[in-house]
Amino acid sequence: MAFAELLERAGGVGLFQALQVFTLLLPSMLVPSQLLMENFSAAIPGHRCWVHMLDNSSEAPANLTSKALLTISIPPGPNQEPHQCRRFRQPQWQLLDPNATATNWSEAATEPCVDGWVYDRSTFTSTIVAEWDLVCDYQSLKPMVQSIYMVGVLLGSFCWGLLSDRFGRKPSLSWCCLQVALANTGTAFASNFLIYCGLRFLSAFGVAGIIMTPVTLMVEWTTTRRRAVTITMLGCSYSLGQMILGALAFTIRDWRTLQLAVSMPFFASLCFHNRWLPESARWLIIVGKPDQALQELRKVARINGHKQATKSLTVEVLLTSMEEEMAAAKARRSLLDLFLVPRLRWRSCGMFLVSFSQMVSYYGLVLDLQNLGSDIFLLQVLFGAVDLLADGFLQSAGRLGAVTGPLIRMTRQAAPLLAPISYGVIPMASSLILLLFLPETQGLPLPDTIQDLENQ
Repeated sequence: MAFAELLERAGGVGLFQALQVFTLLLPSMLVPSQLLMENFSAAIPGHRCWVHMLDNSSEAPANLTSKALLTISIPPGPNQEPHQCRRFRQPQWQLLDPNATATNWSEAATEPCVDGWVYDRSTFTSTIVAEWDLVCDYQSLKPMVQSIYMVGVLLGSFCWGLLSDRFGRKPSLSWCCLQVALANTGTAFASNFLIYCGLRFLSAFGVAGIIMTPVTLMVEWTTTRRRAVTITMLGCSYSLGQMILGALAFTIRDWRTLQLAVSMPFFASLCFHNRWLPESARWLIIVGKPDQALQELRKVARINGHKQATKSLTVEVLLTSMEEEMAAAKARRSLLDLFLVPRLRWRSCGMFLVSFSQMVSYYGLVLDLQNLGSDIFLLQVLFGAVDLLADGFLQSAGRLGAVTGPLIRMTRQAAPLLAPISYGVIPMASSLILLLFLPETQGLPLPDTIQDLENQ
């Protein structure tokens, strides 16, 4: 609680914290537009094989309607609509007979879409699926690129945690915003699917830092009793971002234009928080920069209207108050301590499984809105609204679950029921783990160090 006492001397919670939350909510609000972009940029439009007689006006018989040409050119699919992945090798004229049945043609008379596809552009004028033909035998590439993106977020979660401890919270956040802005802008001009995947991975790597760093800055600049409120506001910003994405995608139906539209705000966010957002004073003290930490604390005190704190806050006061935390930081604890310390082992494993199972189901569903209903714009807004009502180590586990969710969907052709069953059973199993193994923390003081936890 040492740094919390220093914050109280600097005015506790005041104007500075309000400005900080407002500043950090902007990049956080933009995160859903990156995580869920493929709901719209990779939407699968209605499609069928390209056929010479049907789609080349010079070869189309003048005495036949488009419906008749479709009947003799494209076999019916499983739902009796025109098949999306096969066409007749030769026109099946006998199907124009009113008494013709399904037995009037055989599978041997069909072939794959060797000349490409024709896409329905009534909902989306352009998507990566239509541009690079990610349908039929290549339909698994859509969930694959979604998982590639989540792998980038997962790896970024590990790396940015270490980098923000090494170089600071503010430089890390600035670099992440710049990386996401540049990678996203480049994605809008990607000339092929491979380049698109690479740029999306780079964007995801930066998004991981934007997810993590604002949380750290908010926690380190907020007094203990106000942290729950600020973190809840941060969660609500993600939900609001989902709703904004649905409205924006409804307005912009071209994937490249939409990609640019969600990229530009990151440049604005970079300029905005670079101008005034202070570095974490707690981090500065721990890494041996007490003079700079004192400047930041005095700046916060002035913004909060506690000018007298500039006299009572000195380097000696900072070092004395943070002596215990500085000693704990020098102990160089590692990620393995989560599993080596007995009290932490069960908690870490339990929360890991709970977070993993939540994200498997959540991202498995939220990244596949097209199969949940016909109006994906409204569904996106509703998902955000539900999150808004529900927000109230786990990031890495959650990202691993986010990687797995789309991968399970790749089994849809071989095992259609595997995905929905998995999305239902896994969260229920994890809820039992949560109930049986994790302790209650309501009304209890949270430990600052591993030693505090062992002493409980």
